[in-house]
Amino acid sequence: MKIVEQIKQPIAYEMDLFEQKFQLSMSSKVALLNRITHYIVNRKGKQMRPMFVFLVSKMVSNGEVSERTYRGASVIELIHTATLVHDDVVDDSNRRRGFFSINALWKNKIAVLIGDYLLSKGLLLSIDNNDFDLLKIISIAVREMSEGELLQIEKARKLDITEAIYYEIIRQKTATLIAACCSLGAASVKPDSQDVETMRKFGELIGMAFQIKDDLFDYGDTQIGKPTGIDIKEQKMTLPLIYVLNQASKKDKRWLINSIKNHNKDTKRVKEVIAFVKENGGLDYAINKMKAFQTEALQLLETYPDSEYKNSLKLMVNYVIERKK
Repeated sequence: MKIVEQIKQPIAYEMDLFEQKFQLSMSSKVALLNRITHYIVNRKGKQMRPMFVFLVSKMVSNGEVSERTYRGASVIELIHTATLVHDDVVDDSNRRRGFFSINALWKNKIAVLIGDYLLSKGLLLSIDNNDFDLLKIISIAVREMSEGELLQIEKARKLDITEAIYYEIIRQKTATLIAACCSLGAASVKPDSQDVETMRKFGELIGMAFQIKDDLFDYGDTQIGKPTGIDIKEQKMTLPLIYVLNQASKKDKRWLINSIKNHNKDTKRVKEVIAFVKENGGLDYAINKMKAFQTEALQLLETYPDSEYKNSLKLMVNYVIERKK
């Protein structure tokens, strides 16, 4: 059985019901909107975010979920989808999960409006049901994601990212949404409990490990084969590179910064940077940091009694850092 199917097993019923509720939450009286949202729903990814919501909800409450849990999962998915649609416009990207992006098929103007529509649908789903605690969790996540993206853009211009700033960027950009999923799962069944904060922290740690794993893919992987160097071409400062820059001699540091600033489109030079980072321990350092976040996340789970939901969350934590893509 595939690992994702294994993780999903204890919440298979909830996930099926969620699919139906989610499709309903997207419906509109405008035919064009329905056509586009139908396209989005049929090209969904692994749905890790709703899975986090349901697994956490069931783990902290001995197998319980509520209507609030389904709404929480729908809101997260609506808002996550809105940010993806907007991201593709910002990045001028024509593909998403191997399919054409919304902006590639319907152009930027419609894509931006669709993103706005999904965002408002998510907000109204919470407001109409008085889920103000859930709405607060989501709204903080959206604010942090926007701040993280802007901080990264600001720092990419100067290339002056320290390790602490890097962690802050990935915490906001990536970890904050997974943290929101986990705290939402807890809040949907046990509002105002300590579990809400514990699970937020748990999600944040997984998100940090997840992003470092993503950054490592840029340097190649035995399973993927060739390194891509895309982050270097886009002048994104990731952990392996930051570590090596901090350790390098003045001469090497000058060469590295010059390579990223002025020669980032030169494939041969990018390969040389990748080789330099590997030889100087950048990957090993990042792998160790990623594993430290993983260990801390697993320790938080140990405060809960054993259950199939806890086992699935453990599988999820390990899957995040062992995945091949």
